[in-house]
Amino acid sequence: MPKEQRFGDAGGVLNVFSHGFLVLWTVMIILPLLWIVLGSFKTDAQIGGSAWAWPANWSFSVFGRAWDKGIGGFFLNTVIVLGFSVPLTMLFGSMAAYVLARYEFPGNRFLYYLFVAGAMFPPYLALVPLFFMVRNLGMLNTYQGLILVYVAFSMPFTVFFMHSFFRTLPTAVHEAAMIDGCSHTRAFFQVMLPIAKPGLISVGIFNLLGQWNQYILPLTLMQKQSGTDHDRSVLTQGLVNLSLQQGYSGDYPALFAGMTLAMLPVLVVYLSFQRQVQSGLSAGVLK
Repeated sequence: MPKEQRFGDAGGVLNVFSHGFLVLWTVMIILPLLWIVLGSFKTDAQIGGSAWAWPANWSFSVFGRAWDKGIGGFFLNTVIVLGFSVPLTMLFGSMAAYVLARYEFPGNRFLYYLFVAGAMFPPYLALVPLFFMVRNLGMLNTYQGLILVYVAFSMPFTVFFMHSFFRTLPTAVHEAAMIDGCSHTRAFFQVMLPIAKPGLISVGIFNLLGQWNQYILPLTLMQKQSGTDHDRSVLTQGLVNLSLQQGYSGDYPALFAGMTLAMLPVLVVYLSFQRQVQSGLSAGVLK
């Protein structure tokens, strides 16, 4: 058998295997999401009777009921926290990555590997000292405390990703800006940062998804204080609390509706910027 034919047969087998795995992975992701969405339109009896039965009544009132049960407040808390944490992560992370990627100075590689090493440690290892540190700063159960922690834990990946992206950008553009009289700050914000837009969008989506789905950090730092009425729990905490309140008899359609409301924003964001994410991930390779 010719060598080309053997390689062709092997490539065909690999393609079938990879495509089959992707189809299986897609089914494993879509089916649970579909089950949750359908559960939002069912009654408790229908949910207990058949997992995949079609809803008998397509009523959106359950979403309002879930919102009134506290999902609205948890959703607002999450938006407030991420509205500050994601932009701050992108700003500080891109600035640090740009300096480490484009300027040579003593300790450059040490600082870079220090950031990379930070991505190796999960937040579980730092929960106890982190709790006491935030408490000593008087930021326990506050938006600013959780925002700072989110920024700190998202910085290593942001610096690692943007460092590789900034190294692929053409040096001639930066040199031309400096010859025209741009300062280093102006060259970064007005010249280099717009060029790095695909990379910023990609890492921004990853940070948004990671912080939106974060549970262990807000569970540790956003504990409702006794004697206070305002609950600053984020959406992941709210869904777990709502699930625990259900017990053996509860409003499970409202719980499914809350989970659907939690999934919709991240799905919309990812689908809206899907092309930018793909171009950002492949930009370093193509250049």
